[in-house]
Amino acid sequence: MTNSLPFWQKRLLLILAGVAALALMGLVFTAGRVSAGQDHPNGASADAGFARDMQVHHAQAVEMSLLIRDRSADEDLRSVAYDIALTQQHQIGQMYAWLEEWGLPQSSSAPAMAWLDSSAGHHGGQDGASAHTAGALMPGMATPEQLAELKSSSGVEAERLFLELMIDHHTAGAEMAEAGAELAETARVRSLATKMATAQQAEIGALQDLLDRR
Repeated sequence: MTNSLPFWQKRLLLILAGVAALALMGLVFTAGRVSAGQDHPNGASADAGFARDMQVHHAQAVEMSLLIRDRSADEDLRSVAYDIALTQQHQIGQMYAWLEEWGLPQSSSAPAMAWLDSSAGHHGGQDGASAHTAGALMPGMATPEQLAELKSSSGVEAERLFLELMIDHHTAGAEMAEAGAELAETARVRSLATKMATAQQAEIGALQDLLDRR
């Protein structure tokens, strides 16, 4: 018995091999086009600006929340502060990862809130970057003097100061998130910004209740 295949079988195998090769090439070509065609936000986009600025805004909220958690014996306040710190630190990680994925730097030479240029009237009625210069604090953020006062205070004084500062911080942060949800180009940025606005508005109520007890 011979091991050689009939001519027609050899021809069929060659045709099948050619079809498989063409199919593989087509898949590679399509995958390449999909990958090359992914449109990431550019450095001047609202998506990138929001991710950068909200990281900075969140970082201060985390700092203040951890400070009061170590200075207060009020378990309700400690719980709210811990939730704020945990949630916002997680969101900082998400926004950091976006910028890495988009191949964009984590900081920019543009003034804070420059991405609001295209949306006059957001964020406390100010018209975007014209209200913010390089190095200026974003709305709602505590000044270095206020942070120093919080660090040096204790007891009810520290609790009241934290609550007042965090209510202002959250009020501005919610407005900033609402603007991000409106201006962002990517669905995941819009989604996270919407969740931030909703959560911070709810937390303002809880913070105000705690302040009213003092």
